[in-house]
Amino acid sequence: MTELVCVGAIVGAYGVRGEVRLKSFTAQAEAIADYAPLLTEDGATSFSVTITRPIKNGLAARLSGITTKEEADALRGTQLFVPRDRFPEPADDEYYHADLVGLEVRDTGGTLLGRIKSVQNHGATDLLEIHGPGLKTTVLLPFTHDVVPTVDLAGGRVVADPPEGLF
Repeated sequence: MTELVCVGAIVGAYGVRGEVRLKSFTAQAEAIADYAPLLTEDGATSFSVTITRPIKNGLAARLSGITTKEEADALRGTQLFVPRDRFPEPADDEYYHADLVGLEVRDTGGTLLGRIKSVQNHGATDLLEIHGPGLKTTVLLPFTHDVVPTVDLAGGRVVADPPEGLF
């Protein structure tokens, strides 16, 4: 099976007619339905998705085979996945967060700084959370072209020019 990427999660039931509260991890929340069918982590169950309306902190949606509030409640906490090969190819200098996680980070001199643990965004720009040898806590590195001039997905590494004193 191809690599699965988490694109959302079921937060609970919405109403009494089998709709679910859906939290989407896609760039545009409603785009999660474009990747259907969505799979459970083990790939055993798949759902077609119909977004019924936006709600506070997510979406209300209908999933195939779910018709009651009890069935929707039973799915609370279920993460929803799609095969990586269903994603469109990103444009030049654009990357899927899932492709960056786990990459080795080296400085411009070749010294290992660590590995990317996660990619976060708190409004201004993406931040690479890096954990590495000799670090007591993770370091947040701005993911800009000036700070991270090279991303080599095939080689499994990024080259960073971090601000002085960050590491």
